[in-house]
Amino acid sequence: MIDKSKPVLSPHWPFDIRRLPFYYGWVILLLSTAGIIFSIPGQTMGMAVFTDHFIEAFGLSRTELSLAYLIGTVASSLFLTRAGRWYDRLGGRIMMALASALLGLTLVYIAVADSLTARFGDGALSSFMLITLGYFGVRFFGQGVLTSASRNILLVWFEKRRGLVSSTRGTFVSFGFAIAPLVLAWMIGYGGWQKALWALAFCCLIFAIVALLLLRDSPESCGVLIDGHNGKDPAQKTTPRNSATLNEAKKTPVFWLTTLSLSIHSLFATAVTFHIVSIFAEAGRSQTEAFAYFLPVAVVSTTTNLLCGWLADSRSLKLFMVAMLASFLAGAVGLLYLAHDWGYVLLVAGFGIGGGLWSVTSNLAFIRNFGPLHLGEITGLCTSIMVFASAIGPALFSLGLDLSGSYAAPQWLCIALLIGLLLFSTVVHQAKPETPSITADSGTVD
Repeated sequence: MIDKSKPVLSPHWPFDIRRLPFYYGWVILLLSTAGIIFSIPGQTMGMAVFTDHFIEAFGLSRTELSLAYLIGTVASSLFLTRAGRWYDRLGGRIMMALASALLGLTLVYIAVADSLTARFGDGALSSFMLITLGYFGVRFFGQGVLTSASRNILLVWFEKRRGLVSSTRGTFVSFGFAIAPLVLAWMIGYGGWQKALWALAFCCLIFAIVALLLLRDSPESCGVLIDGHNGKDPAQKTTPRNSATLNEAKKTPVFWLTTLSLSIHSLFATAVTFHIVSIFAEAGRSQTEAFAYFLPVAVVSTTTNLLCGWLADSRSLKLFMVAMLASFLAGAVGLLYLAHDWGYVLLVAGFGIGGGLWSVTSNLAFIRNFGPLHLGEITGLCTSIMVFASAIGPALFSLGLDLSGSYAAPQWLCIALLIGLLLFSTVVHQAKPETPSITADSGTVD
């Protein structure tokens, strides 16, 4: 938790938000959205566009690069729970600024890494080690710390409209992620992959400065009330909901259902995104079709996210969890039959709807079930497991291709895992917005 008696920076520096004519939570919404978008270089869809260029520049095979991605991502996941503790202690302002700056520096490192091979010996081993270190940096600072901190900081500024506000953010994030591969591909085609990384690094460093200047950790730290109440009537103050520690959360089935459901999406979607060109080529589809796939998925995901985020503000998350897993299952079947038009449509619909519901679940499940006091540490463990799963995905699909000559085997494995989680989700209770108390030993929220 943030020690307000010893603030890292004054919550009113460089200006006092209490004097502004509007609720500052809307600025936090803007910065939270930007933070997730600026994490794109650390997301799989950001790195996937560079895959073929890295293979050529570093002299590695696709399987070797997938293994480097696996090792770098798994290594980053080992530190994310601790990063969550740093978030609880330092707050989102410092963590977002620091993560964005370090993500930018890591991108600079990757841009010059191929020229460093001569110092370490011009060979596959040195190239492998260098790119593995780069993957560790972008995954830890980008997908891990910056994404998690950007998600968490918004949740403490809103309560009654938390689902709707999170879905609004998800709308812009979905479109940002959808067009990112196309934009990055254009940047690479225009100036080369190294200049593209330099440009991304510059953007991350600029955002770090903006975050440090404009972000605030919570409304309480700035002397205002959550949801923008004016604070003149004490009755307007909301009663703090009970908060579980990480150890208490780990004893509940709802924590593991949520974490594993979010993680299977990370595994499956990361694998598909990382090998998107190759998977579409196996189905007889072009690279242009592969990159264009993200746009219709974003449209479906955004629509689902907005509608379900608004509905989730007054409903239990159980129905949304079941629907999310069922949608991913449908998308997985569509991927198996990607060569057919109906398979492509089912893939877009399944992953699009599932992605929208994934945003709703990931935004609301932990703070609703376990409260805000240890949110960083609890979501840190979940993020660690998700990142670990995302590391396994590309290597699993690459290994399946090497052993069987197609991606079908790992796809069937993902389908089996989705079926198991779907059955599990039907028997685990989920929290309702108006019922904050937690029973750690039973795993339910009443």
